[in-house]
Amino acid sequence: MNRGFIRAGLPLVGAFALATVPGMAAQAAPAQAEPCVQNIAVVNNAGFVLSWAASTRTGEQSPSTDAYPINQTRTIDLNTTSFPEGTDVRPTVQAVAGTTAQGNRFVSYCDNGQTATYSVTGTTLDYSVTLLG
Repeated sequence: MNRGFIRAGLPLVGAFALATVPGMAAQAAPAQAEPCVQNIAVVNNAGFVLSWAASTRTGEQSPSTDAYPINQTRTIDLNTTSFPEGTDVRPTVQAVAGTTAQGNRFVSYCDNGQTATYSVTGTTLDYSVTLLG
């Protein structure tokens, strides 16, 4: 009884697993964050004044917003930045007289009119920047 073995004595599955095609390396598709949006909004629900910039995975940043207090929002239209469509971005928030924090998730830039909203909560030295929805 053969039971899935080929003549060389290897399981049939193992023979396929060992096979390679010369010169054909697998290439991973670039990951794109979800959701895909044109605008990023940051709501200040924290106990301090802040400003922020959109940041890419490679550390590039858009121009920063003005500094604004609690219960206000600022939006950056990614069409006004130098980032190409498909770039993953998230806010980098700077607390006045405090630390810097990154958004908890990246979103991807698409020219589609949609907005991703982040909420900032906490105090100048201990706060979070959370994507809503």
